[in-house]
Amino acid sequence: MRVIVVGAGVIGLTCAVRLAEGGYDVAVFARDLPLETTSAVAAAIWYPYLSAPEDRVAAWSRTAYEEFSKLAELEPSVRMRRGREFLVERKPDPRWADVLPDLTRVSPPAGFEDGWSFTTAVIEMPAYLQSLVKRLDQAGGTLTRAALPALPTTADVVINCAGLGARLTASDPTVTPVRGQVMTVEQCGLTKWLVADRSPSELTYVVPREHDVVVGGTSQPNDWNLAVDQATADQMLERAAELVPQLRKAKIIRHRVGLRPARPTIRCELVRTRTGEPVIHCYGHGGSGVTLSWGCADEVFELVQGI
Repeated sequence: MRVIVVGAGVIGLTCAVRLAEGGYDVAVFARDLPLETTSAVAAAIWYPYLSAPEDRVAAWSRTAYEEFSKLAELEPSVRMRRGREFLVERKPDPRWADVLPDLTRVSPPAGFEDGWSFTTAVIEMPAYLQSLVKRLDQAGGTLTRAALPALPTTADVVINCAGLGARLTASDPTVTPVRGQVMTVEQCGLTKWLVADRSPSELTYVVPREHDVVVGGTSQPNDWNLAVDQATADQMLERAAELVPQLRKAKIIRHRVGLRPARPTIRCELVRTRTGEPVIHCYGHGGSGVTLSWGCADEVFELVQGI
């Protein structure tokens, strides 16, 4: 069966890898190559964020957590790291907490009312995306840059993983950008990640990687601006440094902006075109593309098998 995947972000590549390694003839077409996508900007840790419906997100998240736990033993770009999240109000354990082996409550610093600590996957996205491309190639799949005005019709099934591009490829205006600005600083001895969510406009996270640390961030709905805002960067770093003082002396390496492809609910379903061709839509993952990637890829694989 010939399968065309549209989109080369983490969702498109993961679906393509799962299908190619499952024996399908897979070709990926994308306007932006992997290192040019929003996925390449992501911090990224396994953490369900900005996504719904809750029950499907929880199931996809569990699958991905288990997969990343295995990958951490084989893939240098994936590491299991412990960290903390601070909350401005007391909350019950998250719905996806049952997959975590070590969720524990912690005492939060001033300005927060609650907090917990757990181990999760930290993924170095540029290297990880390249590893997915390598797996795709080894499984016989291909990746081609192509700006498609519409979904192709030359395959047995098309997988639409176009992210924000689904506004065009699926004629879906409910897909909207949520702007995220981050910076990377030199590694300053940090090993534990941190998330502190004071408000939707003050999303603070610190994610240590092998040679640098990602500091963020913003969550700005319906903002298409890809330019770095220096005032925003200064505010992000100050918020992060209040919680992680080592960051004050860390050298800034670069600033980046990405547009998360948000949707009221993630779309992962099989539909038929007017002429009967099968199309599987898989987009609208918001800030949880990495977190849900393997779970959604498994569901796409099952849908293809059922055709």
